[in-house]
Amino acid sequence: MKQSLLKEIINLKEQKKEFAIITNLENGNSTIYHNENELTGEFESYKDQIINFYKSKNNGVIDGTNVFVESYVRPIKVVIVGAVHIAQYLVDFAKSLNFEISIIDPRGYFASEKRFPNMKIINKWPDEAFKELDTNESTALIALTHDPKIDDPALQYGLKNKFYYIGALGSKKTHANRCERLKEAGFNEEQINSIHGPIGIKLGGKSAPEIALSIIAQLVSVTYTK
Repeated sequence: MKQSLLKEIINLKEQKKEFAIITNLENGNSTIYHNENELTGEFESYKDQIINFYKSKNNGVIDGTNVFVESYVRPIKVVIVGAVHIAQYLVDFAKSLNFEISIIDPRGYFASEKRFPNMKIINKWPDEAFKELDTNESTALIALTHDPKIDDPALQYGLKNKFYYIGALGSKKTHANRCERLKEAGFNEEQINSIHGPIGIKLGGKSAPEIALSIIAQLVSVTYTK
């Protein structure tokens, strides 16, 4: 791979931009595709197929060709509200996945550097904490505190900003009460039903690491089907 191409790849990664490396496996020629870069030369005729790979965030060889598409996607932002025990296991699972974790909890004795080393922690109430985060429709929210004073404002923020994944911990009764509060706050049935609650895939486990696994499994599933 040419030095100029390597420099461009490093630059795009540093900027956390999404891109794809296109390589002709027969002759070794490569180029980069992203939203600000047009395809030229030998790869131009495969533009539609390359864009399909790029948009679906997939890797593979274009059928009937020697052209390999390798997609690089920026980390998915995941906001965890509640620095509880389950959150520690979630962070451990997320380290090996393409997630960029931020933790919100106004309770400093829970959300500390000691419990969550090398993690972005915001010791503020959600209304204030979200002002420090760059979020969009590609952001995921996981609410874990069971405390309506903390979880509800975060859930409302996620719904208003159309986060692609919103999950909240709690029993069916807890979630029913939560849904009623959101309804009273002006959210419609479609919005409320978009919340994964009780959160997680039903794996049968009840311990903190098992619950964390069920949550991360659901998050991964929704991430790659959205």
